[in-house]
Amino acid sequence: MAKSALVVDDSYTMRNMVSLALKDAEFDVIEADDGTSALDAVKDASVDIVITDINMPNMNGIELIEKLRSDDKFKFTPILVLTTEGGDDMKAEGKRVGATGWIVKPFNPDTLLAAVNKVCG
Repeated sequence: MAKSALVVDDSYTMRNMVSLALKDAEFDVIEADDGTSALDAVKDASVDIVITDINMPNMNGIELIEKLRSDDKFKFTPILVLTTEGGDDMKAEGKRVGATGWIVKPFNPDTLLAAVNKVCG
């Protein structure tokens, strides 16, 4: 059975690049353009991994991670942050709310897949 991923980014181009890399690795991908639509997208679904940006309208990545972690269904789901934010303060905030890992954009698809496979088993 294929693994599934939720990719959350307000940039269509970035979502598309991440989705293509995951689809090449035989993941089923659900896409969302912000935290609010991400929560709607997985309301009746579960995923093996979440990859989210931080800076998005409506609900940012930090808020999304907090909401996902408060839901028993996503308590142990790996969550990778893929963002332009590289500051230690922001990374610490991500870790505090439950992010599993942090990748700074621009990203290399092979590096992303290595991180996905590491946390997704």
